[in-house]
Amino acid sequence: MKILVTGGTGFLGTTLCAQLEAVGHEITRINSKNCDLTRPDSLHQFNAQTYDQIYHLAAWTQAGDFCLSHPGEQWIINQQMNTHILTWWQQHQSQAKFICMGTSCAYDPLVPLKEENYLLGVPIDSLFTYAMTKRMLYAGLLALNKQYGLKYLCLVPSTLYGPGYHTDGRQMHFIFDLIRKIIRGKLYGEPVILWGDGYQSRELVFVGDFAQIAIALAQSVDNDLINIGAGEEFTIRHFAELICKEVGYDFGQIQFDTSRYVGAKSKCLEVDKLKTFLPDVQLTDLQTGLAKTIAWFWEEQEKLLPAIITNSK
Repeated sequence: MKILVTGGTGFLGTTLCAQLEAVGHEITRINSKNCDLTRPDSLHQFNAQTYDQIYHLAAWTQAGDFCLSHPGEQWIINQQMNTHILTWWQQHQSQAKFICMGTSCAYDPLVPLKEENYLLGVPIDSLFTYAMTKRMLYAGLLALNKQYGLKYLCLVPSTLYGPGYHTDGRQMHFIFDLIRKIIRGKLYGEPVILWGDGYQSRELVFVGDFAQIAIALAQSVDNDLINIGAGEEFTIRHFAELICKEVGYDFGQIQFDTSRYVGAKSKCLEVDKLKTFLPDVQLTDLQTGLAKTIAWFWEEQEKLLPAIITNSK
């Protein structure tokens, strides 16, 4: 198949494209350097191609407290990107199936995080704008399917982790930030200060697992929204303890700053629907996934470890 992937050189995009190419698909990778999705004509350079699938992974956001400082920009930029690619899909690539990423933060934290609740209630205030742009993206899929019969699939991931995360200095998701701080504590004796009391809980999915699941679902499921998660969550303290054991750092030296931003207290997706489509799905166990991620940190030590630390949750 011919497949176009926005965000094709990012963390998830790199892994997804490698897996798609490994089974023989022809991939067009889109990133901000070769295609500015904030421009309405940016995708016209690909009009002559006929794609079987479009994966829309691109989004303008960062982890941590980034959303608190950039709500207006997040709304404008993400709405532009999403509107332009949906328009291009409908006008020039209507034969293609459109697969895109939702976000777990779109769920109201007071309701079960199951698919039928994706558009219900109010997302957490600190992530409200980004969450609503993702809800709007999903609303666009529903509208284009209803009027034009276009096929789509919206996947809602838990936090993804694994080798190959961003090395450009942007704020990191909590698990990468934990690893970086603990390794720096080990190497340089820096204090390891984590945000919150450490009892906020999170769920992780290994990036390679997510890519495999996304590819499988894209082949067999049309016009649906599906959570992709591990089905269980652990506290930040538990993650930190596992990392300390792998790195060889004394967990007892870690400090917790309860005055800092922590986001949602709990975030674990219900995955019953996923299991109905892929009942035999196997996920990388947490210890193995963390060991692979930590090994990658050591490999990228010059880029990752000297960096100024700005964020922990």
